[in-house]
Amino acid sequence: MSFVQRRFSEMRLRLNSISGKTKLPDKKVFSLVSTILSPLLVPWQRRLETLAVMGFIFMWVILPIMDLWVPFHILFNTRWWFLVPLYAIWFYYDFDTPRRASRRWNWARRHVFWKYFASYFPLRLIKTAELSPDRNYIIGSHPHGMFSIGGFMAMSTNATGFEDKFPGIKSHIMTLNGQFYFPLRREFGIMLGGIEVSKESLEYTLTKCGKGRACAIVVGGATEALDAHPNKNTLTLKHRRGFCRYALKFGADLVPMYNFGENDLYEQYDNPKGSNLRAVQEKIKTLFGLCPPLLRGRSIFNQYIIGLLPFRKPVTTVVGRPIRVTQTDEPTNEQVDELHAKYCESLYDLFEEYKHLHSIPPDTHLIFQ
Repeated sequence: MSFVQRRFSEMRLRLNSISGKTKLPDKKVFSLVSTILSPLLVPWQRRLETLAVMGFIFMWVILPIMDLWVPFHILFNTRWWFLVPLYAIWFYYDFDTPRRASRRWNWARRHVFWKYFASYFPLRLIKTAELSPDRNYIIGSHPHGMFSIGGFMAMSTNATGFEDKFPGIKSHIMTLNGQFYFPLRREFGIMLGGIEVSKESLEYTLTKCGKGRACAIVVGGATEALDAHPNKNTLTLKHRRGFCRYALKFGADLVPMYNFGENDLYEQYDNPKGSNLRAVQEKIKTLFGLCPPLLRGRSIFNQYIIGLLPFRKPVTTVVGRPIRVTQTDEPTNEQVDELHAKYCESLYDLFEEYKHLHSIPPDTHLIFQ
């Protein structure tokens, strides 16, 4: 019995004792009333956690949509019209920052907002080996899920203790270039240390910013997001070798990272390969570079109603052991394939070693496609 149901049951028994009645309401009535009243019985801690997650969804989902019309409204219909051309000048001047290691603001990464966000699920980070601040790293984050919440929180905030567990390491998460085209939203991403996923960005961060840098790449990308279903562990990795080539070229050690529970945060309408829905999604992805999955989450006020918020399910981010890489100016295909095989083996072993934390059956294994 949940906290809300327990509280409602206690209230119901008190009312019955006062009225002298012993007959309890019908189960369907109980369920309906419990669903309606549940938001009124939520503790303040949980309310703050939900508020933090609402802020995250607003920042990464709703704000980009507002960016399509709000600037025009301000420009043509308000007295603050001059802010739009001023911001346009700043946008042009600052355009290359996401490919030049961004501007990490520690106060933004360590804000209490992220603590409440992490407690919502909850999230936790497990360290399996040291990362020397004398080396640079490319961290492969798996799986993509819907929003890569585990990877984002580990690499862009200190809510799960990355800075404490890996002192001297400055972390970044890499994302699509288009994420930095949205006014205002880009500023949040830059403050948290987000950088664009491109060769130029990776080269600048790993060769011109000194040692102790860790760049996380969600290797599976938008394709993997379409396979993000609860209790599934299918990764788009078999033919993804670019990150291995750049690791050799820039002399960065490779680190596998798996976010257990990431795929359980949302449900997605069935879209098996070969289905009409999957065909439409892949066509949209080909045209625009991504295709938002048709997801189902929970509502703001009630977990039993469909909404945009993720479910309250735990996510455990496990950072694996680094694979030592020797810098090679012009890596051959054979060297890339060898490193890729080592990485896949290391990631597979990481999953097998820690899958018990989320009660994943022994006969369930990673699937590379």
